[in-house]
Order: sequence, then structure tokens, then C-alpha cells
Amino acid sequence: MRRVRVSNTTRGTILAESAGVADTSKLRRTGLLKHTALPPGDGLWIVPSEAVHTFGMKFAIDVLFLDKQRRVRKIRRMPLRRIALDLLGHSVLELPAGTAAATATEKGDQLLFEPL
Repeated sequence: MRRVRVSNTTRGTILAESAGVADTSKLRRTGLLKHTALPPGDGLWIVPSEAVHTFGMKFAIDVLFLDKQRRVRKIRRMPLRRIALDLLGHSVLELPAGTAAATATEKGDQLLFEPL
């Protein structure tokens, strides 16, 4: 799986030192379901995606819905057994719970994805 470093250029913060890229049908379907935890600095960028769920997951996550320009459209803290969607969104960045608040990430912030 390809990996990227994700930074919030609006806030000057790092959201993920090494996030996986789920850009195939198989990777998007699996997502984080096989993970037992999501350590700080990790994440998953699901592209394209308009919706995610936490059914079958073992931990809560932060979900950032992004537009095609990789600006944050919506932020959701996702406990277990929930669904979130943004029908106008283009992709989703899944991060450890609390990452959005810890980095002061807000709607409208510009994100940068750099290949590792």
C-alpha cells in the first residue's frame, strides 16, 4: 500500500506522518477493519469516498471529508458502530481519535499529501 505524509498547511501541523492510501476497490472495502489500533501519526486516506462506517472496528477514529482540492469539508469523531457521509465530498482521511482537535484542524483547512 502506498503511504503519504499529511500536513495541514493552513495550521502548519502534521496530521499523519505515514498514512496509507486506499485507492483500489479492495483497499477501500477493507479500510481499517483488520486493524486492532491506529497509532498516533498513522491514518488512512480513502480516495474516492463519500461515506465511511465504523461497524466491525475496534477503535474510534476522526474522519475528515475532503473536496477534490483536498480542503476539509467536514470533520466527524466516529465512535464504534456509526456511519458518516458527505455526498459532495471526494475523499476521506481517517485518523486516530482526537487528532483533529489536537492539531486544531477545522472546516476549510487545506491539506497537503506528500508521497513517502
